Amino acid sequence: MGMNKREVQASVKDERLVQKRRDQMIKGAVKLFKQKGFHRTTTREIAREAGFSIGTLYEYIRTKEDVLYLVCDSIYDHVSERLQQNIEQKQGTLDSLKRAIADFFQVMDEMQAEVLVMYQEVKSLSKDALPYVLQKEMEMVAMFEDLLCKCVENHELELTEQQIQIIAHNIFVQGQMWGFRRWALRKLFTLDEYIERQTEFLLAGLQQFQPEKPLDRAGGEG
Repeated sequence: MGMNKREVQASVKDERLVQKRRDQMIKGAVKLFKQKGFHRTTTREIAREAGFSIGTLYEYIRTKEDVLYLVCDSIYDHVSERLQQNIEQKQGTLDSLKRAIADFFQVMDEMQAEVLVMYQEVKSLSKDALPYVLQKEMEMVAMFEDLLCKCVENHELELTEQQIQIIAHNIFVQGQMWGFRRWALRKLFTLDEYIERQTEFLLAGLQQFQPEKPLDRAGGEG
């Protein structure tokens, strides 16, 4: 479904060390990008915030754009990992859909700073990185589409392809809304309450698409 991953070159060959250093880099960069913006932040400042020298920084990346790309990529990897677990564990049930929504909203909360930076600065990505990052977003929406399709196959829901697409996008945007408007929403709800309310609305809307169950004759009128 996706495009080829855009490789960020590193001169260090130890994969675990590369991952560790890049995680440190991402944390430092997100803090600085939030404070100063992408363009006003220097790679030297990113290195200092991450806790190593500029020389070490360039062993793991080539450009400042690489850092922004890694920030975007790490968000999608976290979301994808969490949703994939649900898809594999509980296929085609409304319960699995509820669990996936909760997981997605929780990742949006945990990675709020990264999400805000990504949307503020995604325009600064290079021409080869931007299509990949946008494609990753569509792949996350597609994961919700897959879950909804499985609910249809399992006769939990009756939905058209177009209905599946709009519901998947709605779920995605509601998760992002917590990230973008947490400053206001937190005055009204805890994260758990927000997840509960949004899931209630979603499932109430989906009720009309649940197949009618045959009447239980034994427990019927009489």
